[in-house]
Amino acid sequence: MECKQCPVACGADREKTVGACGVRGVKVAKYYLHPFEEPPISFSKGSGAVFFCGCSLKCVFCQNFGLSRNMRGKEIDERGLADIFRTLEEEGADNINLVNPTHYLRHIMGAIEIYKPKIPIVYNTHGYETTESLKLADEFVDIYLPDLKFLDGALAARYTARPDYPDFAKPAVQFMARKPLKTTAEGKMLSGCIVRHLILPLAAYDSVNAVRFFSRLDGEPYLSLMSQYTPCGDIENFPELQRKITAREYRRVLEEVNNLGITRVFLQEKSSAQSSFIPEWDF
Repeated sequence: MECKQCPVACGADREKTVGACGVRGVKVAKYYLHPFEEPPISFSKGSGAVFFCGCSLKCVFCQNFGLSRNMRGKEIDERGLADIFRTLEEEGADNINLVNPTHYLRHIMGAIEIYKPKIPIVYNTHGYETTESLKLADEFVDIYLPDLKFLDGALAARYTARPDYPDFAKPAVQFMARKPLKTTAEGKMLSGCIVRHLILPLAAYDSVNAVRFFSRLDGEPYLSLMSQYTPCGDIENFPELQRKITAREYRRVLEEVNNLGITRVFLQEKSSAQSSFIPEWDF
């Protein structure tokens, strides 16, 4: 079957060979109860995160570089993936959190046919999506957790393999933002969307534009403004990425959040910019 699940639409038969994402079949780097997502996601016992390997976006600063470049992980089949869902649910996960699921959509759908979790399913994506794939995912996804990485195509061209990232991410985020918001009285998210944006060094101007874009979205999405950027990945040739963001850069973006009156927002302390928050890939 030709793989056209992500915007690259490379057409690879991933049962036999790797696609633009760098993987074939299903490969998982880790699954566990993850305590470091936004509060309504990690909530009480933790989000049942499943970290998938490979990625067609290939951000140079990826904090999950070891798995996004397919250097870590274990190959499993759809039944094995269904067993992971069941195991996480039995361990008390507040949801099933599909981290980087885009190029595994068909396999995830197969696993859900084998075992449909009774807890919310989170689609945790980099935002490089087609609306056609999202319409398929929408049949089983309860919560969308997309990144909105860049609105400036020049940044996408410099830092990723996909200069067309904004062309796909904007309509994708618009689609995901319309997911109806439902929470428990205690604050656990059952349905909805949280749009994440990571502020990068020397790119506060684009972050301001991302906040403005968010303010115009339909639905009741939350914004998660992340100050956690930590130099990692393959950034040797990118001197501007070899430092954390400054307090001034953060304040510039936060001022725009306040100016626009955005109240459904999660903010990070700058102390979160530490490598200790990055999981160990020890499947």
